[in-house]
Amino acid sequence: MPVISVPQDFNEDDLFVDVEGIFGRPLFLKCEGFNFAGSIKLKAATEMVEAAERDGLLTAGSVLVESSSGNLGVALSMIAAAKGYQFLCVTDSRCNLATRLMMEALGGQVHVITEPDPVGGFLGARIDHVRALCASDDRYVWLNQYTNPNNGMAHYRRTAPAIARQFPDLDVLFVGAGTTGTLMGCARYFREWHRPVRIVAVDSVGSVTFGGEAGRRMIPGLGASRRPPMLDESYVDDVVRVAETDTIGACHRLAGRGFLFGGSTGTVVSGAMGWLARHEGRELTAVAIAPDLGERYLETIYQTNWVQDLYGEDAIDSQALTSASQAA
Repeated sequence: MPVISVPQDFNEDDLFVDVEGIFGRPLFLKCEGFNFAGSIKLKAATEMVEAAERDGLLTAGSVLVESSSGNLGVALSMIAAAKGYQFLCVTDSRCNLATRLMMEALGGQVHVITEPDPVGGFLGARIDHVRALCASDDRYVWLNQYTNPNNGMAHYRRTAPAIARQFPDLDVLFVGAGTTGTLMGCARYFREWHRPVRIVAVDSVGSVTFGGEAGRRMIPGLGASRRPPMLDESYVDDVVRVAETDTIGACHRLAGRGFLFGGSTGTVVSGAMGWLARHEGRELTAVAIAPDLGERYLETIYQTNWVQDLYGEDAIDSQALTSASQAA
C-alpha cells in the first residue's frame, strides 16, 4: 500500500508519496499539483511575475504574454486574474483541451499554433509568434520562461529546500527536463548542499534537450525541440530518455492504485524506475519531482481511443497494467 507522508505543519511543499508498493523499488514522489494552478509551474510563474513588478516591467496597462504547453499558462492566467493583468498564452495543438478551457475560464486569451516551424518545431513557432506580438504592441510583456533566471530561482528557493528538509540522507533526485528551470534550480541547490546528491534528468524520446534527433512528441510538458538556454549539463549526472508509451504505462499503473498523475509525472516515474533498475543492490534514498496531476489528461493519456490512435492497438493493455500493478 503506498504511503502518503504529511507533516503536522503541512504545506503544499511537504507532500510526498512512497510508490515502492506500486513499482517494487524505493521512490518518493514530491507532489506539486496541490495548489490552485494544479502544477509546479505556479512557483515559477509567481517568481517571474513578482520580479517583473519589482523591475517596473509590469504596469497597470500591461498584457502578460507567454509561450506555454499548458501548465505555466494556467498558473499565469490565475495570477493575472488575481492581479488585474490581461494574459495571452501562445500554445500549440498538443495542449490539452481541459488546459485551454481552464485558461479561458480564468480570463486568459489562448492562441493555438497549428503548424510547427521547419527547424524549431512547435516551440520555435510559438516563440516566433510571441516575438511578433511584442513587436506589434509595447503593452505586451514577455516573461520568457526559457531564459528568465527567476524560473530556476523559484526551485532553488523553495522546491529543493523542501526536499532537503524531508530527506536529509537524499542520494538521488529525478527531475523532468522541460525549460530546465526546475532541473537547474534544484541541481544548483544540491551542488551547494552538505552531501553529494546525484541529479538525474528525465527527458522524452524525440526531445533534443540533451542532443539527438528530434521526433514526434504528443504529450505536453517535458522535452523540447530546441536546446533550452538555461541548461548547464555540468550540473547533471545522468540523463534518462523515456518513450511516450512508457509514460502512459506509468500513469495507468499509478492510476490503478489510486493516484491520478499527469504526463510529466508519468515520464519522470518511468525514467526513475528504469534508472533504479540499473542500480539494484544499492540502498538509495530516491526522490522524484511529480510536476502535475492527471485531470487535464483525461481526454488524452487516460482515453483508450486517443492512445490507440496515436500509438497503436498494443500501446495500452488495461488488464496487463492492472496485473502488473497488483504483482508489484
